[in-house]
Amino acid sequence: MFKSIDLVALALVVIGGLNWGLVGAFNFDLVATIFGEMSLISRIVYIVVGLSAVYMIYFAATKK
Repeated sequence: MFKSIDLVALALVVIGGLNWGLVGAFNFDLVATIFGEMSLISRIVYIVVGLSAVYMIYFAATKK
């Protein structure tokens, strides 16, 4: 079954995907709006979401 880290990573990937959807559809970056454009916190959010995506690739490749 899913571990806590799996669910956290999945949630972050979904949040990242929704943010990119907003950027593509409406040119609206929710992360930048909340935390400031390329502020330290925004950069950390982007990095953590990116790392979650890498983890999800690993998760998908190893679960059978």
